Amino acid sequence: MKHLGIGIGWRPEIAGAVERLDGIDWVEAVAENLCPGHLPDSLVRLRERGVTVVPHGVSLGLGGADRPDPRRLADLAARAEALGSPLVTEHIAFVRAGGELTASPRLEAGHLLPVPRTRDALRVLCENVRIAQDALPVPLALENIAALIDWPDEELTEGQFLSELVERTGVGLLIDVANLHTNRVNRGEDPAGVLAALPLEAIAYVHVAGGVERDGVWHDTHAHPVPEAVLDVLADLASRTSPPGVLLERDDAFPPAAELAAELGAIRTTLAAAEPAAPEAAASGAAAPRPAPAEGTAAPGARDRLALAQAALLSSLTAGTPAPSGFDGRRLRVQSRALAAKRADVVAKVAPELPRLLGDAYREAFLAYAKSRPMHGGYRQDALDFARSLLDAGRPADAEVRRELARWWKERSGPRPPGRAARLLRTLTRAA
Repeated sequence: MKHLGIGIGWRPEIAGAVERLDGIDWVEAVAENLCPGHLPDSLVRLRERGVTVVPHGVSLGLGGADRPDPRRLADLAARAEALGSPLVTEHIAFVRAGGELTASPRLEAGHLLPVPRTRDALRVLCENVRIAQDALPVPLALENIAALIDWPDEELTEGQFLSELVERTGVGLLIDVANLHTNRVNRGEDPAGVLAALPLEAIAYVHVAGGVERDGVWHDTHAHPVPEAVLDVLADLASRTSPPGVLLERDDAFPPAAELAAELGAIRTTLAAAEPAAPEAAASGAAAPRPAPAEGTAAPGARDRLALAQAALLSSLTAGTPAPSGFDGRRLRVQSRALAAKRADVVAKVAPELPRLLGDAYREAFLAYAKSRPMHGGYRQDALDFARSLLDAGRPADAEVRRELARWWKERSGPRPPGRAARLLRTLTRAA
């Protein structure tokens, strides 16, 4: 794997701070937030300085029952080429369900959800990964995700699942040590056991991030400082192998640049203090039972079975339908609230006019809407659907606010944005 060094997640909110940080060898940017023909000036300047930029995808859903969307793959490939990236990364997760395989409405999670660690799911994932690899101009690496819920009747451990995926596809691994810590708290999974089962030579790079514990559940927020427990997992990994790259993630509640620099310093200190074990010891530590080899293609019916299971779970999480058999109902409620909260936060970012118009009532109103209204077409459509639901219910109560909300919705719900003449007419009408 290419040596990357120490990096940080590039976000528009901290673009200036990232450019000023010392010792940054590379950055990672959310692929879906980039336009290949109009890269942010900050990323252009970083590239001109020799800083590597890696696009990190969040919407492929390679762990889903459907085959990867060719358009999404083409978009990810275009971003990799525009950035001159040595690799691209995505997640071992599903993000949507329903549709043709289930003859039911397509549902969007708006978040990364865990794949069942079963042989059916592994076969489907391997086939999807091969399709993606064939469509991408550079190597692909996949990230282990954090989870609040367990699938019933799983057949493989996390380490076995990841190891078999690498063996059957040659895909790289993006190991998120914060997610390993999250799964220790939420699912009782030992990070050391997962690391011991991994093919360490497949690691492309490592994520480090913060979170917070509430009521015995660890939330991988990317909005809190990195705790010692996560650095301890990083130290364990670094004692087994020297990772080609390590990256600090921060997605919200951005601290001053000095605090980011201090967290990067803690990561460097942790790596320097860890000495990889001798190859013989590392090899013996990695010996773990392997599952039976997966077939070259998904077994007949595997996609259909996975599709039905994922659609039932996502419907329960986003539409309030009964919990599928075998799931922990309390954990499903926690996950459902987390999904709704994330939707509220992202909608507020993509449509800031809504919290401005609704004020303090925005969040409560959105969470009430999200309880039984699954997301169908992405966050911008979610914002429009939310506004329409309020208007259909005769809300907000303030007539002037309701009229302004109706104008906002009409301007954005048509087939195209209003033209210059329409904007001029609207301005004149308002002035009159």
